[in-house]
Amino acid sequence: MEQPKEKDVLLEVNHLSIKFHLKNGKEAKVVEDVNFTIHKGETVALVGESGSGKSITSLAIMRLLPIPPGEITSGSITLNGKNLLTYKNKEMSRIRGNEISMIFQEPMTSLDPVFTIGNQMIEGIRRHQKVSKKEAWNKALQLLKEVGIANAEKVIAEYPHQLSGGMRQRVMIAIAMSNNPQLLIADEPTTALDVTVQAQILKLMLKMKEEHRSAILFITHDMSVVAETADRVMVMYAGQIVEEAPVRELFLNPQHPYTTALLKTMPSLETDVKRLPSIPGTVPPAYALPDGCRFAPRCPHALAHCHQEQPAVHHIQEAHKVRCHLFTEKGELAHDRERSFAGN
Repeated sequence: MEQPKEKDVLLEVNHLSIKFHLKNGKEAKVVEDVNFTIHKGETVALVGESGSGKSITSLAIMRLLPIPPGEITSGSITLNGKNLLTYKNKEMSRIRGNEISMIFQEPMTSLDPVFTIGNQMIEGIRRHQKVSKKEAWNKALQLLKEVGIANAEKVIAEYPHQLSGGMRQRVMIAIAMSNNPQLLIADEPTTALDVTVQAQILKLMLKMKEEHRSAILFITHDMSVVAETADRVMVMYAGQIVEEAPVRELFLNPQHPYTTALLKTMPSLETDVKRLPSIPGTVPPAYALPDGCRFAPRCPHALAHCHQEQPAVHHIQEAHKVRCHLFTEKGELAHDRERSFAGN
């Protein structure tokens, strides 16, 4: 795939750090020194186990973090050259739902149960576009048809509880795309759906992205979904991005031990195993992070140095980065660790 040009950068996140102030007086560092870019028309996946900081990152981009107890302690979030962290709430309300939209994991928590689908769609359209109520209604109807709802005339007059999970998610996609956003953030949008409906929703999202010329930040823990949808992948662990690469490169040549472990948990038609491997241990809580590398307590390659000092980010290739002590500053495998790494 041809590398995007810098002038095509849509979103740029620089040195983003977020912490939460807990009731017991402790602080939880949920995101630390996160850096990434998303280019126009690109689909980027942000993957990792629950508790890695993926959803918090997306809420920060949308400026939907609860403050307090949350606090963005450093960094910038730039959309088309504008730092969103400098915007007031009223200014953000014009960008949110217009330039940036979000699809949440469970649409029943996002759709208002006391308003019809049509009323909720029309409100968003008229807030950002100078159209009449009738024009907004017609556009909402057309969007429902575009997301594959055959009986759109009936659905537009119904309430969320009258629809299936798959139908509600289609409605959420229609709402998210109603103002032609430049960036669509999809936070685990298919987790609650069965496999057949999941495939339909993923196909629909990519179709809508192409038609509306949007970029997608796809947040998931499902690596099979990533393989089908993403151009580029960022792997997140305990609030840090530990590896980033084009999707094919990441699957064929994973470098971080955490990425390798995630990929091993995927089922494969090429291997015959009765039980898939799992990653020992759990993601550490954000209020009790270990010293050194945050994956070290679970890493089969960890040495004493890994438990004492946080690793830097190294470039394996121009578009492939890894945060790991296994590599030198030149992005080469450290000589004294080649045997340990190659053996797994």
